[in-house]
Amino acid sequence: MEHKVIHNKPWALILGASSGFGGAAAVELAKHGYNIFGVHLDRQITMPNVVQIIKKIEKLGQHAVFFNINAADPIKREEVLDEIQERFDADKEHPKIKVLIHSLAFGALKPYFGKTAQDVISQAQMTMTLDVMAHSLVYWTQELVFKNLLAEGGRIFALTSAGSQTVIPSYGAVSAAKAALESHIRQISVELGFMKVTANAIMAGVTDTPALKKIPGSDKMLESAKAKNPGGRLTLPEDVAKAIALLCEDSASWISGNVIGVDGGEYIVNYTGEKISKGFYK
Repeated sequence: MEHKVIHNKPWALILGASSGFGGAAAVELAKHGYNIFGVHLDRQITMPNVVQIIKKIEKLGQHAVFFNINAADPIKREEVLDEIQERFDADKEHPKIKVLIHSLAFGALKPYFGKTAQDVISQAQMTMTLDVMAHSLVYWTQELVFKNLLAEGGRIFALTSAGSQTVIPSYGAVSAAKAALESHIRQISVELGFMKVTANAIMAGVTDTPALKKIPGSDKMLESAKAKNPGGRLTLPEDVAKAIALLCEDSASWISGNVIGVDGGEYIVNYTGEKISKGFYK
C-alpha cells in the first residue's frame, strides 16, 4: 500500500477518538500543532460525529487519519500500527507518536448478583470489559515500543473516573477496569521511564458524554455532580482536553505515574445538600 509523505509535525494516537474526551482531545491537540491518528468504533448512525471531528482537525491545518475498528482486536491493532509505520517510513523525517490517549468506553453494566445468571454479569462480559477498558492500553503501548513508534519523551494518558474508587450500581466491572487502568499507568510510567515517557491517568469529573448516558441512574449523577461542584457546573470534555494539552508541554516532563483530577474540585466535596456553587457560607 502506498501512502503520501506526511509533513514533520508531532502525532497523537487517540483510542476512542470519535466522541467525549477522545474527540475533544483530538481537536485540542490539533490546536497545539498535532496531527491525529484516531481509532474509533462507530456505526453509520454516529459516523457524522466522526466526520465533524476530522473536519475540525483539518480546518486547523493538521492531518487526521481515522480507523473505524475494534481497538481491542489484536489483528486490527496490528493492521493499524503497520499502516502507521508505513506512513512514517515514507517520511524522510521519520516521525513518531508523541502522545497516546486511551479513552475507550465499552463495557458491561450489570450487577454481580441477582436471582439468575441472566440477571448478572457473565465471565465473558467481565473479561471483555477489563480487556477493552484497561488491558488494551498495555497492548497498544507494547506494540508502539516493539515497532519503535513511540517517541522519546512521549506522553501517555488514560481516562479514568471516580468510579475506580467508589461503588455505583451496575458499574462493578467498569470500576474494576478503571482501577486496573490506573495500575497499568503506574507500571508503564516506571518501565518506560528510561525513554523519558510520562504516563498519567486523568480522572475527569462527571461529564455528560455518550458513555455516561449508558450508566443506570446517570441523570441523578449529573444532577448531584452539578449541585456539589464548586464551579457550579459539570465538567466538560474540553476541560479535560485542555488539561491533557497542558501536560504535553515540555515543562510537565516530571509529572508521571499519577491519577490527576480534572473536575473543578468536585471529587473532594462530600456534600449532598443544596447547591454550593456560591459557597458554604451565605
